[in-house]
Amino acid sequence: MEAVIYICHGSRVKESKTESFELINKVKQKISVPIQEACFLELQEPNLAETVKKVVSLGAEKITILPVLLLTAGHAKVDIPEIIDKEVMKYPEIDFHYGRPIGVDDKMVRAVKDHIERTTDNVEKYDIVFVGRGSSDLQAIQDTESIVSMLRKEYPHNNIEKCFLAASKPKFEPFLKEKVIDLEKSVLIVPYLLFTGLLIKGIKEYIEQFSLKEGQEILLSEYLGHHENVVSVLQDRVEEAREESKLSAAMD
Repeated sequence: MEAVIYICHGSRVKESKTESFELINKVKQKISVPIQEACFLELQEPNLAETVKKVVSLGAEKITILPVLLLTAGHAKVDIPEIIDKEVMKYPEIDFHYGRPIGVDDKMVRAVKDHIERTTDNVEKYDIVFVGRGSSDLQAIQDTESIVSMLRKEYPHNNIEKCFLAASKPKFEPFLKEKVIDLEKSVLIVPYLLFTGLLIKGIKEYIEQFSLKEGQEILLSEYLGHHENVVSVLQDRVEEAREESKLSAAMD
């Protein structure tokens, strides 16, 4: 029997866990696999080890583990694979496969564009500030730049720049302050985050501190997790991992 385990990052905010399950339930409906479970890397339960134990008890002989992460960085490259290695040692009879994160994908750029255009019908009025989580991983930063470059092609008449909430520069707070206070720009902030949580809360609280000039605005578009394209990309990643496992089995 086959199983898929979706592993999300986790958050201290209860609503984030609810949103994670809502998103994954939508993906489950698209995937023809009898056993499908969600878990978290940190901060929330269940964890991956508990979830592997559960699906094995339900009869899973092949397990595909999918990281529900926007970019390929330390969690996807190191932390999750280390946990999987331990599970492989515990269950040598189980066939484990590991998918890849969402990464750079046209569908995600279209999701961002949809959220921008739901926020305003006058996009050209604003400087667009693309806000990433941030990472010390070079590939994650390069992938962020690729996504921003794709977005610039969608809005050739807008000034679009990126900044980060942690671990990378430029940092969100001083970057936005310069835009709003020093340059007196109207700004549309695009949070490239999957779910609500402390980061979204922090963005909203920081925006509220500004005293704006007449006619100046700061708009905040929706984060990504509710968009149908996120469901579609995660479906693609699951099927991709399952197909690769079939190919490797055929070659053995």
